Amino acid sequence: MKTFARAIAAVVLACGVFATAHHVLADQPAYEIAFASFAPVNSDIFIADADGSHATAFLPDAELDSNASFSSDGQWVLFTSRRAGTSDIYRAHLDGSGLERLVASPAYDDQAALSPDGRSLAFVSSRGGQADIWILDLASKALRNLTHDPAGDFRPSWSPDGRWLAFSSDRVSEHPRIPEGDFTLRHSTEIYIVKVDGTELRRVTRDGQFAGSPTWSPDGSKLAFYAATLPEVRNITAARRLRGVTQIEAVDLGTGASQVLTSGAGEKWSPHWLAPDRIGYVSGGPEGGVEATAGPSGARGEFNSPSWSPDGRHMLFHREVDSTWPPDRRWVSLDPRFGLRRVGIFPSYSPTGDRRVSNDKTAGILHNSVLMMNADGSGASVLFGDAEKSALAPSWSRQGDRIAFGLGQFFQGIKGPAQADIAVIDAQGGGLKLLTKGTGNFGFPDWSGDGRHIVYRQAGAANALDVVDLDSGESHVLLAGPAHYNFPAWSPTADVIAFTADIDGDYEIYSIRADGSGLKRLTRSPGNDAHNAWSPDGKWIAFASARGGFKDEALLHPANPQPYGEIYVMRADGSEAHALTDEPFEKGTPAWAPTGRTAGRR
Repeated sequence: MKTFARAIAAVVLACGVFATAHHVLADQPAYEIAFASFAPVNSDIFIADADGSHATAFLPDAELDSNASFSSDGQWVLFTSRRAGTSDIYRAHLDGSGLERLVASPAYDDQAALSPDGRSLAFVSSRGGQADIWILDLASKALRNLTHDPAGDFRPSWSPDGRWLAFSSDRVSEHPRIPEGDFTLRHSTEIYIVKVDGTELRRVTRDGQFAGSPTWSPDGSKLAFYAATLPEVRNITAARRLRGVTQIEAVDLGTGASQVLTSGAGEKWSPHWLAPDRIGYVSGGPEGGVEATAGPSGARGEFNSPSWSPDGRHMLFHREVDSTWPPDRRWVSLDPRFGLRRVGIFPSYSPTGDRRVSNDKTAGILHNSVLMMNADGSGASVLFGDAEKSALAPSWSRQGDRIAFGLGQFFQGIKGPAQADIAVIDAQGGGLKLLTKGTGNFGFPDWSGDGRHIVYRQAGAANALDVVDLDSGESHVLLAGPAHYNFPAWSPTADVIAFTADIDGDYEIYSIRADGSGLKRLTRSPGNDAHNAWSPDGKWIAFASARGGFKDEALLHPANPQPYGEIYVMRADGSEAHALTDEPFEKGTPAWAPTGRTAGRR
């Protein structure tokens, strides 16, 4: 996390904490990196009746808006928006007038809550290197870090008298891998309270599971929150959109006595105390909608991060409004030398940079085909698909004539043992040829610079990196052992292969020469480093990293299995590692556009 902190701090100092101009997309970055994200393509905020009916969009924008809340006098709406390029905090009146940006920085700023007297704003920010609770004095603009902990702190909620803040935190989480050995890191959260001067920090829950989104009772004597077991967290955040069970609970702050307020199947989250004996919340799934612990259910549909007005007549929420897939959107980078473009998963460019291939689904665990499109995302069509087998992680040869990918079933740790082979087709989608013989689970191929060899990973009965000679059809083991190896990437300028492995117990990025010599560890950070990709000149490696930690409660992002992955770059020797993104959604599978070629300016 220290590396992430230095990167964010440097950008904040360079740009100023409270920027007065919008964040700017660099017109001519030296490089452009395409990547995939589990974030909604776009989401808007809506204002509705208290039961969720008669919803109308509130200040809709082409970029993500989310996490809206009312001020205690009901006159303002606080919300997060990427409309200026990064996640900043705004407020506006209920009719949309008086729009004002309150918090702006290159870092992630979100989850704002205005104090009862309207003078102070509590929010979550990563500007210190991880997600902390910060407080802004609206009059003086003085800013202070309230929690300042190496772990993540989320979802601040003011007590009715304005003297305390409740929040959730993963500071005691063991960040387990469920099941054991799985690639994905999980987190658990507990509920805490702290005085607004930072004193008398107190842990309220001790479940060792997941407790989130605290809300105060009108008299300040209780907190309500949602709770789940870690296996349920795994189901809810799975990319396959599995269902899970959570419940709404309350705890008495004086006695510590807790009470489960709901029952039955399904996800229930984001509670909000509407009256001393009534709590509003939302349920998930296709049949989900607005609920309450007493009284009838409300409207059905997607209602994320709800907030009810003080008079109980209205509610705010956000929902996805654009599900176009795959997307093609420029994305603000924390380093203007590296332009960013959000696209589909596992992108790969033609050598001339005029076309791109990627997978067609939103996650690698789903059944994927290979799409071909122009470099600006237009003209997408299926280049190759198979009714029974998934065609995953296409890689375009540097000569431009062939495309390799894995063909079969993957994610054995979740779906069970399976077979997959390395396949090659021509650039028109024909001439299918299997390079492996159906004896294992092979995938994630990448080409040598001369197009005569492909490196790929072997998993399952044996774990290894293999290299196949396309002229002879013979393959050999480059590196093997008890560790798991993945995402091999061949340097375009040298016989060096970068890859991900858990050789030392944690997933880090390594490099090795193509002859098997010179094994070198390039990253040393807590959490996963993976999805490594070389720049066209061989000077940089882009990768996804978990070192910045979680920035929100994972359960609030269903079907988002790793909501901590950010896109980083580092030198080929592992130096100068720094973040390019800072958001609460999983990002990965970076690919570099050929040098000197950038896609259309959207």
